[in-house]
Amino acid sequence: MGLVAALEPSIEEFAAEVGAEGPVTIAGLATRGGPVPGVRTVMAPGGVVEIRPEEMTIRCGAGTPVEEIDAALAEHGQTVAIPPSGTVGGALAVAHSGIRRLGYGPIRDTVLQIRYVDSRGQVVKAGGPTVKNVSGFDLCRLMVGARGTLGFLAEVILRTRPRAPFEQWYSGVVAPADVLTRLYRPTSLLWDGTRVWALLEGHADDVAEQAASVGLVPADGPPELPTGGRWSLTPSELPRLEGTGRFVAELGVGIVHHERPAPERPVDPAVRRLHARLKHAFDPDGRLNPGVEVLP
Repeated sequence: MGLVAALEPSIEEFAAEVGAEGPVTIAGLATRGGPVPGVRTVMAPGGVVEIRPEEMTIRCGAGTPVEEIDAALAEHGQTVAIPPSGTVGGALAVAHSGIRRLGYGPIRDTVLQIRYVDSRGQVVKAGGPTVKNVSGFDLCRLMVGARGTLGFLAEVILRTRPRAPFEQWYSGVVAPADVLTRLYRPTSLLWDGTRVWALLEGHADDVAEQAASVGLVPADGPPELPTGGRWSLTPSELPRLEGTGRFVAELGVGIVHHERPAPERPVDPAVRRLHARLKHAFDPDGRLNPGVEVLP
């Protein structure tokens, strides 16, 4: 265990800055869209507070850059399943798990405890500080992906994972189904309609043997991901991507990075009503990130 830094600003100072009146938006490193224009802006506390390697947890401010916590955890041979860009709070707000989701799981599973500031400027705690914690209503999962519309994240306790002794990207023109069924726990599998990329972790000799067994050769890294839109497709729907433009699909996950915006999908009216009720319960005056929509 090590106390690395105190939060700056403190959670109490952050809550006072959010206050209880008037529209307010939250900013990070502007890697995921930035704050709402023309609205008073606040920034979440930053800093790594505590690392418990034996418990495999880290406590940090939501405004802490992901690269900072990854560097701190590297000293203990650990890492965290959050994409390595922007701030921790920003990553949790949009709930994009990154291309390692196949092996690391969804970003929601990383969060053990949160402290957030609600629309009244009060600090609320949810979840527990240990991996073995059992809670009733899981408010942490509700906040992850809410884009700051239900509350502003101030501090989080995250679940960490062992850092692999070796990792390597491989690539080849092979059948996606073959790779999915024959590789042992790949961290990431990407497919552009022709070529497959696989990220494998473990011991170097084992990783190389696995890759060779399915006809993959070492690659410099993953392909560049198109940024036009994120599509969500089931495995049976992947063939419909042919002829739609450039794409990279995350095999086994269902996310497709496409050069075109995702096709519109109707949202069940019952889901819209539920979202509206939640928003009104958590933020009746619509103060937090006004204009930001969670549903398309």
